[in-house]
Amino acid sequence: MSDKPTLYAAFAQKIDAVLAALEAEGVLPADTPRGNVSVEPPRDASHGDLATNAAMVLAKQAKTNPRALAEKIVEHLQRDPLIVSAEIAGPGFINLKLAPQIWTEEVAAIAELGDDYGKSAMDEGRRVNVEYVSANPTGPMHMGHCRGAVVGDALASLLEHAGHQVTREYYVNDAGGQVDTLARSVHLRYREALGEDIGEIPEGFYPGAYLVPVGEAAAKEFGDRFRTAPEDEWLAIFRAFAVERMMDVIKSDLALLGINHDVFSSEAALQAAKKPEAAEAWLREHDFVYDGVLEAPKGKAPPEDWEPVELPLFRSTKFGDDQDRPIKKSDGKWTYFGADLAYHMQKAENADELIDIWGADHAGTVKRIKAAVAALSEGQGEPVPFDVKLVQMVQLLRDGEPAKMSKRSGNFVTIADMVEEVGKDVVRFSMLTRKPEAQMDFDFAKVVEASKDNPVFYVQYAHARICSILRKADAEGITPSGEQLDLLTEDDLALVKQAAQFPREVEAAARAREPHRIAFYLYDLAAAFHAFWNLGNDDAEKRIIVAQNARLSAARLFLASQIGQVIRNGLALLGVEAVEEL
Repeated sequence: MSDKPTLYAAFAQKIDAVLAALEAEGVLPADTPRGNVSVEPPRDASHGDLATNAAMVLAKQAKTNPRALAEKIVEHLQRDPLIVSAEIAGPGFINLKLAPQIWTEEVAAIAELGDDYGKSAMDEGRRVNVEYVSANPTGPMHMGHCRGAVVGDALASLLEHAGHQVTREYYVNDAGGQVDTLARSVHLRYREALGEDIGEIPEGFYPGAYLVPVGEAAAKEFGDRFRTAPEDEWLAIFRAFAVERMMDVIKSDLALLGINHDVFSSEAALQAAKKPEAAEAWLREHDFVYDGVLEAPKGKAPPEDWEPVELPLFRSTKFGDDQDRPIKKSDGKWTYFGADLAYHMQKAENADELIDIWGADHAGTVKRIKAAVAALSEGQGEPVPFDVKLVQMVQLLRDGEPAKMSKRSGNFVTIADMVEEVGKDVVRFSMLTRKPEAQMDFDFAKVVEASKDNPVFYVQYAHARICSILRKADAEGITPSGEQLDLLTEDDLALVKQAAQFPREVEAAARAREPHRIAFYLYDLAAAFHAFWNLGNDDAEKRIIVAQNARLSAARLFLASQIGQVIRNGLALLGVEAVEEL
């Protein structure tokens, strides 16, 4: 990691220095807010290398029109030897063209930093807890979990690249009725493993064949001790045993995707430690929880069995929810919301920020849990920011038709099935080729297609093509060299400019909490490299290895190797390996 600011941040500092000088000259009022001033690549590369909106956003404070202020800014910028030209466009945007040495120095910087190119100290040391997957431990990982798992893991890596101290957490929902059902299902398979004919799996039990080995493990562990024993003697034991075994399966499935969590928090342990009671006490003390009666269910008339019951209610309406929410049920058990509230209180004790990755089907609970975290952090010093990222489901297709279900699970396609068929890297990259809040299709045929329309292939092919070029050069005795980068042409430098955006993209994606931006960036970089390569098809002088010009060939090979480095860094951030051959 480098302490040096990114190229774009460095020029933002130059713009800021100019604005400070204009304040000193009286052109701008003292202490003019500059938070909305941006420095970024122009939309049209022909307009220059950088563009700033400084004159547009500060003209009102200067009590002048944007173009007049832009002229003052340009007057200062033209004194900088690294700025070849500064031109005013439209109503007051300023476009800058930079000296070639800026870009050749960036190529050298990529080579110097290597795997660390793109890493940032932007939020160094800030502790962030990213919770993702958190599936009920009742079955193997399936496609309903896959996209959120990849998004969460890539986001965690992205934040680490931006300097955060990240905790990857999985919340084990092992305290609800579904875990009792799991225990009973495993007990049934346990009896089967002991030789009993269990017939058809009864309604209400988990039918998947994935529980057969768990039942066999139980038979080996307990013998026939619980075969005919009453449920109250074995339910708690089988519940713990089943959860432990299923979490082993889940961890194994996630490992197939290269996903490993730092912390596994148990809902059952949370309740055993009386954390929900502690949260309720604190909330009551601060008047966020009160005893009240919920309104009758909305409709023409309440159901016949509905009765008004006094329950402890959280004042979520105070935080924008449409009604206050119960934290306990009428039987005294905690609602999922009540337990979840305590869980987030626990997480907030050891983090400066919380991020949860949820399926889009949980959208209705976002407002209330955000309200709860806001309440809990309100009285504990500085509030802990909390964000929920919603991830839409993925439709599985095969040649455009709905994919068949897994034999192992009986009613869904498992992550293990997917990874076995198309590979970890294809699954991970594919999950990040659309914004997580957008619906997406995953077609088993399309994701392995060798075409420009398949982003996974297109990016991997760019890296493989670079590796092929370097192997060819090595065979011809040509060594990449950064000693003659001044020989690079405008076309060569255009590729550098695309690569130089990587550190900026990492910081922007980290700020927005959007790892898919890196996948989008890699596709654009791959497209730029393929276009660069294709120039040589029409003009031999534009090939990377130029006959009879060893020095230019060495410089272009060095450039190509650094483009490969940026692609590797971006793919690594997404948890995808860069292939050397296709």
